[in-house]
Amino acid sequence: MLRYVLAFLMLTGPAMAATDTAIVAGGCFWCVESDFETVAGVKDVVSGYTGGTVDNPTYKQVTKGGTGHYEAVEIRFDPAKVTYADLMYKFFRSVDPTDAGGQFCDRGDSYRTAIFVRNPEQRAIAEAAKAEAQKALGKPIATMIVDAKTFYKAEAYHQDYYKGTGIVLTRRGPKKQSDAYAFYRNACGRDQRVKELWGSAAAFAH
Repeated sequence: MLRYVLAFLMLTGPAMAATDTAIVAGGCFWCVESDFETVAGVKDVVSGYTGGTVDNPTYKQVTKGGTGHYEAVEIRFDPAKVTYADLMYKFFRSVDPTDAGGQFCDRGDSYRTAIFVRNPEQRAIAEAAKAEAQKALGKPIATMIVDAKTFYKAEAYHQDYYKGTGIVLTRRGPKKQSDAYAFYRNACGRDQRVKELWGSAAAFAH
């Protein structure tokens, strides 16, 4: 029996260990999720809430304010294919890290940028990426780097929102969910601002 257990561990151990996690807040979590799911080596991106004081918060509670939570994403990745440093480089170039009041058209504390670090190594990498971003832009960086707290997965309808095929009601009438997402992203000015700020270095600007 022990022989079979050891064989199982040899087969499954590396695969289990080949996943690390990064947690970031970059404004609307629909957008951050859709961006990072395109990165080679990223296995999964989950939209959720973190950094606050309320257990199991709802979207309504978080966006109303007062919970302390950010809209955030949990990025699960294979460090043999993409490093944490790579993800931090892309993260800064996918947001406006100089904005302390939210992101693009989304204002308020829940839409601020932040990096939630899980250990001293992540903190050192995140701090270096922040310093590099500040040097590149020549402006103060508002993005906070804080210790990770409990990450609460957002409601099911928020997951992979940008891929949705259902019909939703928008200011321009009923639209397929993926089309509504594209309309929102464009109207919010996310990509326009990122390209204005970062130029050719913009990571995901459409």
